[in-house]
Amino acid sequence: MTAPEPVQAIKQRRDSALASLVGAVPYAQFLGIYFERHGDELTAILPYDDKLIGNPQLPAIHGGVIASFLEVAAIIELSWATIWPDLEAGRVTPEDMAQNLPRLPKTIDFTVDFLRSGLPRDGYARARVNRSGRRYASVHVEAWQDNRARLFAQATGHFLMPQTG
Repeated sequence: MTAPEPVQAIKQRRDSALASLVGAVPYAQFLGIYFERHGDELTAILPYDDKLIGNPQLPAIHGGVIASFLEVAAIIELSWATIWPDLEAGRVTPEDMAQNLPRLPKTIDFTVDFLRSGLPRDGYARARVNRSGRRYASVHVEAWQDNRARLFAQATGHFLMPQTG
């Protein structure tokens, strides 16, 4: 009987794989978006920066930045949910991903509901995969700032899944 894998090794493997995935989206890096991971659950974080302001009179975060934040959260969540079983089974390693990143889903359409102004502070988002098949996926994303129950934006996106093999 082999000893179970140490918990730190598991965390390191998961975090490295997530970093490779997020690193495949240069615009996420430009906006400063990063992800916190708790098990297989991801929370996207958009740290506040003055460059994100669209209307300095309010001030409010630019709508394009908010939409991009939600779309990045959706794509990373969908990709993460897709690779998670292979990552956990050891069929994919972070080293494999660093050398040969998985192809990301392509956006078919993405509808954003702006519920209130994005204030000049950090934003958070969580995405939920509603349906994911071999060719098509549907994802819903919710974003908030200070209070999880008080959303400032939400979105639904449909994606073309990358073909494997």
